Amino acid sequence: MTSPLSGHDHGFTLRKSRNVLPWSIAAIASVLAIVLAVMLGQQRTLPAVAAADGTQTKFVVHFEPAMAGEEKILDYVAQSIAPDYGVEIEKTGLQDPIQANQAVASGQFDATIFEHQWYMEQSAEAAGVKLTPTVELYQWGFGMYSTKYDSVEALPKGSTLLLPNDVANQGQALWLLQREGFLKLNPDIEPRTAKMSDVVENPHEFVLKEADLLAMPRMLDDVDVAIGYVSQFDAGKVSRDKGILFPEPPKTFASRLIMASDFAETADAKKLIEVFSDPRLQEYLETTDDPLVQGVLTKVSDS
Repeated sequence: MTSPLSGHDHGFTLRKSRNVLPWSIAAIASVLAIVLAVMLGQQRTLPAVAAADGTQTKFVVHFEPAMAGEEKILDYVAQSIAPDYGVEIEKTGLQDPIQANQAVASGQFDATIFEHQWYMEQSAEAAGVKLTPTVELYQWGFGMYSTKYDSVEALPKGSTLLLPNDVANQGQALWLLQREGFLKLNPDIEPRTAKMSDVVENPHEFVLKEADLLAMPRMLDDVDVAIGYVSQFDAGKVSRDKGILFPEPPKTFASRLIMASDFAETADAKKLIEVFSDPRLQEYLETTDDPLVQGVLTKVSDS
């Protein structure tokens, strides 16, 4: 941010001296210094490294630090893809999603990979910033877990289902339940924006409850089923054999390369998008045996 100019200590003191510059030259120098400071304060933060033609060659990309798989993806892109495009990727982690999106919007970070476009819309609105979703990168493994039942077919009528309490991820859970034929949502709404109040048919008489994603693993024994991300249950030490359904997640919930809206239209941004669009990233997601990625972060689905 640009500091207020009034009262700023410019690092010098005026004293009477025979060697002082003529007042007109000194005034011009002061004005130029002020103008330069303002211009620099208004410019988007750029990295120190640039190509001979002035285009950017180093990009700072944010990931969710609690998600080791996201860091692995950035490592792979930085080591195996970016050099072929003459680009350097510097990864950075910041836990708070609001602060992370503010940092992207201000140019402190060039992009982030930690969210799908629907969560981004919520977060950007909360942060009061303008962001643009670009290329799809990967999808989070998402499914139903139970410590009481071995399959969805075994769920009795009236089972208690635990869903995420944030709108974007609750919509994904309800969409999953509708696609599997467990309930029906109001046809007049977009399924991805669905809330529990939008359920219009519930033939199995499921009791729907909600909780924070991070709390789901420790609440699993208190409900019949919890619906959320593989990564959250892995982090909560819930074995994957407790997963009773892992359908392919819809493409609309894929992670995106998110950028500041004013930056997303630039040539530098298009270069970064090209790097993350390289098909080797999807091949890596499909073939890696890294336990921090396999089954946690998957290739982008076709629909």
